[in-house]
Amino acid sequence: MKLVILIPALNEARTIGQVIDSLPKSLSGISDIEAVVINDGSTDETVQIAQYHGAVVVSHPRRMGVGSAFHTGIREALERGADIIVNIDADGQFDANDIPKLIEPIQHGTAGFVTASRFAKKEFWPKMPEIKAWGNKWVTRMVNFITQKKFTDVSCGFRAYSREAALRLTLFGKFTYTQEVFIDLVFKGIEIVEVPLKIRGQREHGKSRVFIGPWHYATKSATIMFRAARDYKPFYFIGLPGLVVSAIGLAVAIFLLIHYLRFGQTAPYRSLVTVSGVLLIIGFLLLVISLIADMIHRNRMLIEEHLYLSRKSAYRQPKNN
Repeated sequence: MKLVILIPALNEARTIGQVIDSLPKSLSGISDIEAVVINDGSTDETVQIAQYHGAVVVSHPRRMGVGSAFHTGIREALERGADIIVNIDADGQFDANDIPKLIEPIQHGTAGFVTASRFAKKEFWPKMPEIKAWGNKWVTRMVNFITQKKFTDVSCGFRAYSREAALRLTLFGKFTYTQEVFIDLVFKGIEIVEVPLKIRGQREHGKSRVFIGPWHYATKSATIMFRAARDYKPFYFIGLPGLVVSAIGLAVAIFLLIHYLRFGQTAPYRSLVTVSGVLLIIGFLLLVISLIADMIHRNRMLIEEHLYLSRKSAYRQPKNN
């Protein structure tokens, strides 16, 4: 099996060489290991240092975001014939010696996607700002609510993917990809395993390009997750509110009807006639929209299956290094 280790990087000249040198040179069951740095528009010496330390470098012409770098990395890994793909950050927060633990479930065929969890075991909890820990907890709760699973960490970037999982991935977020991957693969039936690992909670050098601030991160991540959930559960996100709005409108209408039958008039609740009518119309429209969205979702599933088969065919022959 071939292992491709992806290292997204933006101005990581101080640590990129150490990260590349720390990668395993051989692993049980792995015949070939290749390091690929995805340079997201670095303006320092990241590219030169990465090449000096033996990594293949694929560069964006300008900064395009962590999500875009991940998309590029997955495509590059598949083109290079990867059977297993590991993503590790260039800032040195992750221990490359943990890669065997990360890929083991994939090697044994028990998972298609494996992610490190910083919060699965209390003794492994990293030291980080309280606001960041709080944000990780609530983002995880949101993903668990959408997927109906019980993950402990959906934001850690230290992950492994089988070739099958990588071929199935369809992501749209450019800002980040971490939570969207969970939603996408859960709804495609890919088995997901969390591996508890001890990880450093903060960077030694520089600043995170994802967690710029709590509100910025929350709004960006929430938007990506909402869109992903909307695509996979349209009736849940559009039809259910439609049912609630319709039920309220119907309840108001029944109240008015009972009042009219008892007193022969709608006064003093005449204004509720308009309210009831508006609620029933809005609820009905939401229900219709949800049915249309569900039809679009079914078509998307068919398109995704064709896309998967096209990718499988396109990446059949590994490209030359």
